[in-house]
Order: sequence, then structure tokens, then C-alpha cells
Amino acid sequence: MGLRSKLYHGMNPLLTEARRLPDERLLRLTWNDGHVAEYGYDYLRGWCPCAGCQGHTGLTIRYRPPAGPMTSVSVQPVGNYAISIAFSDGHGTGIYRYDFLRRICPCGRCSEVQDAITL
Repeated sequence: MGLRSKLYHGMNPLLTEARRLPDERLLRLTWNDGHVAEYGYDYLRGWCPCAGCQGHTGLTIRYRPPAGPMTSVSVQPVGNYAISIAFSDGHGTGIYRYDFLRRICPCGRCSEVQDAITL
């Protein structure tokens, strides 16, 4: 079992805070287990899980680099399981589930993220 599997096996991570850091072009996420990570806006836009970006199969999500530098216009909660991010390119239909955000965590503590994730 890989590091990521060991860290999150049987766990339902809950987001306790999402803070935009506009000058750094980052989104800082704080989790109920104390984990804190900063996600670049370009990185999050590239991992957009919506059907328009990923297709309609829903089986694999691939990283697709954005056309240019991104900023976040807004971050909104979606129920108690996800956030929605509106980006500066006008895109805002992706729903980023908490478990998905933890799987793509870019911090050094988490294992290396691949260029595709099978759901």
C-alpha cells in the first residue's frame, strides 16, 4: 500500500478552512486532521473534475494544464463534501470533493501526484 493509501485509507477528510492567498496565487486548505496545504490556482484549474474538462466517463481525471496563469475569483462550499472554485478564465463548474483534493495534495508530506487519477 503506497503512502497516500496509508494516509487516507478509511478516512473521510473534512475541510475546516479554505483561505485564498491572492498575492501568492494560492489556496490554503486546512483539514480536520490538522493537515494544511497550499494549492496553486493553476494546479487546481488543471485538475478541474468537471465533465467539460474531463469528459463524461467519470472514471479517470487527468491533469490538463490551463492556457495561462489563473487566479481565483471565489471559493464556495458545496454541501459538506466539496468546494467550487470560480477561476479568472470564467470557468467555475468543477466541484472539488474533499477526498479528491486530498488525493491531489501537492505538499511534501503527501505522496507524489500522478498525471491521472482513477476514481
